[in-house]
Amino acid sequence: MPKAHLKFALITGLVVTSYITFTLVAVNVGFKNDFIFKWFRSWLIAYMLAVPSLLFVAPFIRKKLNL
Repeated sequence: MPKAHLKFALITGLVVTSYITFTLVAVNVGFKNDFIFKWFRSWLIAYMLAVPSLLFVAPFIRKKLNL
């Protein structure tokens, strides 16, 4: 796997999971005292799921779609 693919997955996963989890935690929990902890926990879980998906699932989908 080229280093460019790894960098792309890490950065894309960071950016996308950050704003999605921030928005969802803000909507569902609100900005209470433990917001940062809940957001960080949610972000970490999402990031751990997103990066492997970007590395392994996305190439499979690209291949099936002939992209």
